[in-house]
Amino acid sequence: QVQLVESGGGLVQAGGSLRLSCAASGQTSNSLAMGWFRQAPGKEREFVAALGWIGQTYYGDSVKGRFTISRDNAKNTVYLQMNSLKPEDTAVYYCAAPKSLYYSGTYSPADFSSWGQGTQVTVSS
Repeated sequence: QVQLVESGGGLVQAGGSLRLSCAASGQTSNSLAMGWFRQAPGKEREFVAALGWIGQTYYGDSVKGRFTISRDNAKNTVYLQMNSLKPEDTAVYYCAAPKSLYYSGTYSPADFSSWGQGTQVTVSS
C-alpha cells in the first residue's frame, strides 16, 4: 500500500498563495493518478483536484482557475499550487491515491483508497 504525507499548509491572508506537497512512498505505481480533497469543520470531504492516469487534470468548480495540480515523478511527489486564496478555502487538505490505476476523473472520496494525514490551510480575511 502507498503511504502519503502532506506538507505545506499554514496561515495566509486572502489573495495569497500556498503550495501543498504530497510525498508518496511504499507501493507506488507507474500511474500518475493522485487526488486532493479538503474538509472544513462540519462539512463533507470535498474534491479539489486530481491527476488522471496519463496526467489529465481535473478540478472542482470552486477552485478552477486558481489551483493547479502537478507531479514530479522523480520525487514521487504531487503538488497543489493554490493562488488567490479565499477564506472559504480554509480546510484540512488531504491527498489520496485512487483505487483504480486508470483513474479518469471521478470525484467521490469512495474512489480513493490511500489517504494522507492532512495539512491545515487557514485563509484569513
